Amino acid sequence: MSLKVTIVVGNPKPASRTRKVAELLVEKLLAPRAYSLEVIDLADHTAEIFAWPSEEMAALNASVAESDLVVFASPTYKATYTGLLKAFLDRYPANGLAGVTAIPVHTGADFSHAMGPTYNLAPLLVELGAMVPGRGFYLSLTQMDQLEDVVGTAAAEYATNLARLALVAGATATPLT
Repeated sequence: MSLKVTIVVGNPKPASRTRKVAELLVEKLLAPRAYSLEVIDLADHTAEIFAWPSEEMAALNASVAESDLVVFASPTYKATYTGLLKAFLDRYPANGLAGVTAIPVHTGADFSHAMGPTYNLAPLLVELGAMVPGRGFYLSLTQMDQLEDVVGTAAAEYATNLARLALVAGATATPLT
């Protein structure tokens, strides 16, 4: 079985460092060939993000909602995620991400907003029905020279959390469908 994995990048700059961090996290978290990956770089969809209705955005939202794992990545703007990412997430109804495992990721200039993905983005994802397997991941751009190690440590923590959840899921009284 191949997992459907999606990365949603809320950086207004296409092909950003934030995207690189998210892609590396997926690469370090999951076994090669165990997943298919789609990257939605919202910077490529700015002409449609505020269009209501939009077939293009509806298709992107549906694709994300059908994913097994989604990494939502954003640079830190005004102590939180970007308006671009918020506009994308605002298109979901209540529980629109039910069944999705979501990892919130922020990048920022320094550590002053390190709790941003945990306190700002994770609660929104949970409100939309997603399961967040631990605290959000924050990467300070001062860590770019240690990128592999920092992301590897985060991936190991998520892997441990997911393995523990799998044990609990395997013991539930209600079978998974």
